[in-house]
Amino acid sequence: MSAAGFARGLLGLDDRAEAPVSPGAAGRRNMLLLIQLRWLAVIGQVVTIAVVHWGLKIPLPLGMLLLAPTGLALMNLASAPVTLRRQSVTDPELMLALFVDVAALTWLLFFSGGTSNPFVALYLMQIVLAAVLLRPPYAWGFVLVTSGCLAFLAIWHQPLLLPPDTDAHMGLIQAGALVNFILIAVLLVAFVTRTTQNVRARDAYLADARQQAAEQDHIVRMGLLASGAAHELGTPLASLSVILSDWKRMPALTADADLTSDIVEMQAEVERCKTIVTGILMSAGEARGVAPTITTLGGFLSEIVADWREKSSDAMAVVLKPPTPRDPRIIADPALKQVFSALLDNAHEAGAERMVIAATLESDLLSVEFNDDGPGFTPEILERLGQPYQSTKGRAGAGLGLFLLVNVMRKLGGGVVAANRRDGGANVRLTLPLEALAPK
Repeated sequence: MSAAGFARGLLGLDDRAEAPVSPGAAGRRNMLLLIQLRWLAVIGQVVTIAVVHWGLKIPLPLGMLLLAPTGLALMNLASAPVTLRRQSVTDPELMLALFVDVAALTWLLFFSGGTSNPFVALYLMQIVLAAVLLRPPYAWGFVLVTSGCLAFLAIWHQPLLLPPDTDAHMGLIQAGALVNFILIAVLLVAFVTRTTQNVRARDAYLADARQQAAEQDHIVRMGLLASGAAHELGTPLASLSVILSDWKRMPALTADADLTSDIVEMQAEVERCKTIVTGILMSAGEARGVAPTITTLGGFLSEIVADWREKSSDAMAVVLKPPTPRDPRIIADPALKQVFSALLDNAHEAGAERMVIAATLESDLLSVEFNDDGPGFTPEILERLGQPYQSTKGRAGAGLGLFLLVNVMRKLGGGVVAANRRDGGANVRLTLPLEALAPK
């Protein structure tokens, strides 16, 4: 980390803009926000002590008062690096951080007039922060603690030696109350605005998680239907294969060359259907764990393109660029092979005449781009990328290709980005960690 990045981290400014974020990550962002506010509190406390002691000529116990901002600064220096290394922060940890701020405020008020100090209203700001950040049980516990601190200050405190003149005395109290109001208003608006953003990000995360759960349930149901259909299709396909083999040996049929050619082609198509059914059943039975096939990334993509060309005689031209800068060994994931083929099918059905596939490997992140010269995606498809039955084909059941693609990539820890190219056509970029396909 650079010196500037390290300094930003200590100030609590290294708050990554993650949207959406998990509840724990939202707590982490709120903790970093508390660290930022604590730095402001340290500066404000030091400035206030200096103005009152040297500017207003009101004697203060400087040594005791300066212990509070010093302690808060040390707290920030210790907690900021720890928070930055963590992925989540819990409610008890946030409450402990707020208790530290309350303790520092109580210490300052004890040596500066107790409840007669206009800045005693800062307790209300701490309670508002707790109400926004914490769940109700913790927030109510925080209210009890702050109420206890306020009751303590009402009985035990060191009085301030204010000017004996009544007008001057009242003027200082009014000025203090005004400064206190402005300070609380500014800090609350700044904090609540940022915290609301964190809450919205957390809610977006939860909504996204619910959406993913619904999509996973849809995939499970589709898998069950597919495997059931595969079992049902196995018997009639086997019967057709036997019948065609018998026809191929019948003299009355073999005498006709055209009919013999048709029978051979029918046998090839039946065998292809049996291969597809077998692949579905193997995928349903976790084929990777049963009989994983080890190949190279280039070989894997070449096989997909070759198989697709074989079944699509009038297909578009597919240009496969060699993987760069290296060609790693991977497991030939059957699900990944299926969704890659679906991308080629979608581009062909959309009217593309040429597809370019390029794979790159940066560190341990694999990226595969599909670029075609077709009409591209509609705005509705791009907006709802990955949702089932989003299609312009106008037939029942269409729109599952991209849905399966997004979910397969998500299952492997990767992602999908789709866009329209400036010179026409569609661009689909798939990224996933290489370890997801690495041989075990």
